Amino acid sequence: MQKIKGTIKLPAFLEDVRLRYVSLAMVALAVAGIIIAFFIKPLLALGMTVVLIGILLASFYTLETITKNTNKYIANLSYRIKRGEQEALVRMPMGILMYDKKMNIEWLNPFLRTYFGDEPALGRNLADVDGELAAIIAGHQDSKEPRLVHWGENQFEITVQSSIGVVYMMDVTRYAAIEQRAADEKIVIGQIFLDNYDEVTQSLDDQLISNLSNYVTTELTTWATKFGFFVKRVDEDHFILIAYAKALRAVIADKFRILDTIREGTSKQNAPLTLSIGIAYGDTDLGQLALTSQSNLDLALGRGGDQVVVKARTGEAKFYGGKTNPMEKRTRVRARMISQALQELFKQTDKIYVVGHGRPDMDSIGAALGVRRIAQMNGKECYVVLDPTNLHSDVERLMEKVASDPELANQIITPEAAIGGATDKSMLVMVDHSKPSITTAPELYTKLQNRVVILDHHRRGEEFPDNPMLVYIEPYASSTCELIAEMFEYQPQGSAPLNKLEATAMLAGITVDTKNFALRTGTRTFDAASYLRSMGADAKLISNMLKENLDSYIQKNHLIDGVEMIGDNMAVACGEEVKSYDPVIAAQAADTLLSLSGIDASFVVTKRRDGKVGISARSLGDINVQLIMERLGGGGHLSNAATQMAGVTVADAKGELLNAIHKELTQEDD
Repeated sequence: MQKIKGTIKLPAFLEDVRLRYVSLAMVALAVAGIIIAFFIKPLLALGMTVVLIGILLASFYTLETITKNTNKYIANLSYRIKRGEQEALVRMPMGILMYDKKMNIEWLNPFLRTYFGDEPALGRNLADVDGELAAIIAGHQDSKEPRLVHWGENQFEITVQSSIGVVYMMDVTRYAAIEQRAADEKIVIGQIFLDNYDEVTQSLDDQLISNLSNYVTTELTTWATKFGFFVKRVDEDHFILIAYAKALRAVIADKFRILDTIREGTSKQNAPLTLSIGIAYGDTDLGQLALTSQSNLDLALGRGGDQVVVKARTGEAKFYGGKTNPMEKRTRVRARMISQALQELFKQTDKIYVVGHGRPDMDSIGAALGVRRIAQMNGKECYVVLDPTNLHSDVERLMEKVASDPELANQIITPEAAIGGATDKSMLVMVDHSKPSITTAPELYTKLQNRVVILDHHRRGEEFPDNPMLVYIEPYASSTCELIAEMFEYQPQGSAPLNKLEATAMLAGITVDTKNFALRTGTRTFDAASYLRSMGADAKLISNMLKENLDSYIQKNHLIDGVEMIGDNMAVACGEEVKSYDPVIAAQAADTLLSLSGIDASFVVTKRRDGKVGISARSLGDINVQLIMERLGGGGHLSNAATQMAGVTVADAKGELLNAIHKELTQEDD
């Protein structure tokens, strides 16, 4: 025991209360034993007393020695820890910088000091020493997690504790380079298809075909070598592409100019070919990559070809090219094949429901009536699904005529009736659209989404039904009615053909979509019109159904009065913020603007009755309004497109439209 200033201090090991009580208990027991022994045998008690005193002294000495050694070890360990901390601050491979409230550098460790070169730093303002680092620190105040930043030629994970003025910087340049290399070397798989190879080469001799094929192969090989791709021809009109992600980014920056090279080069040989390419990336499963690339190629072909679709399995599709009108096919082989495939599907169903897009136009209604007749010719029960509360005036006039035909009228039902009658074996035919979000009967689509057939002439968009039973999308066609009219040639003979009213409705659909055969017409368009006329289509009835009423005419002209020119050849007209317009009136205004001299593209922006702002876009073909509308979430044709925007004013929509036009003309990415 130690005595300090008149007080007795217990040994350190007895300062623990629990140990003290244990010691006192043991001594008490020993003393009790000695006392008992004294009464039995005094000499034994004396011996035990001597032994107890010896044990106590030895125990006190041993425990005191252990305590001193322990304290010495702890003190030495504390010194080593503090010394290690100091050495770590100085030598650890992490930059540490301390600064005051004015951003003056108070201290930095040697590791970080090497990044400043010979520039003196201590005591100086950080902005004067290195403005880039000062901006980085200012932008990451109190970052709870390390943030990756670029400083000079290096990358760092930085953490800033502004409350105590300390910055921690871990140099991860090496690991970032490894990560970047891994990202650069991810596999990309693509499918390249010559859109119209069969049509172009069927009239050429063998030597010209060989020259054309060699030219395309040479250009693709040169392109692949330039960007580090692997391209292999697997068929006359089909190539496989394998590349790294780094090469894909390079060719995206080049805007896939190979499309223009092939198109222009083959045009000079009087055999114009175009390419469609589907590219998939971002998946470690090569099999899934191949499936996604084929799906992307199908999307490119469904949009008319002459373009590239780049998309990961779960990502957003990027479109490149698609600036030319799709070429019209020279044969009817596909129409025959689709007709036969449709007949086979009819055999597997009990009822057929035909549905158009919301607020249907004449093409949608005419196509639906045509499909109903085809189903009837194949002995199948078929219904046209129509919402009678949302019709335009021309369709209402057609429905009045339909009402006079009991057989036809009974086959037109509401979406509610269709949902009640549909079974697991029923089939849904979507005409004049392929987007489930704009269909007339969304609940019916949900019920029959695994038994869907699509017949459309619009370019396919990213929104598309999963696993449709049959897809017939031909963007070169003037209208869906044209596609349906071609199928009648391949239907069973002896069955009841198109009646006069059905033929009139289909011809009206072609008339509306071609603007009286002025736009998007080919030889097959006139063939289809000729067939429908031979089936009794009434031109006078079409003229009466398509008449404008006086109010619509006044509203259309009011929109045109406010036209503004964009550049030398584009026009924009906007409606008032407080007034809603029928979408058909906006479309008619856009068509009228396009008919004026000096206007190659027109855009009409109006508030719709549902509160959204709609934009109708038209062009003569030199300006791709579809790509402009797709930047705003819409779509359509190269020369006829539209979009609807929610939560914006007419002025806001106009501003976004002008921005989209600028980006498209300058080829700027979003």
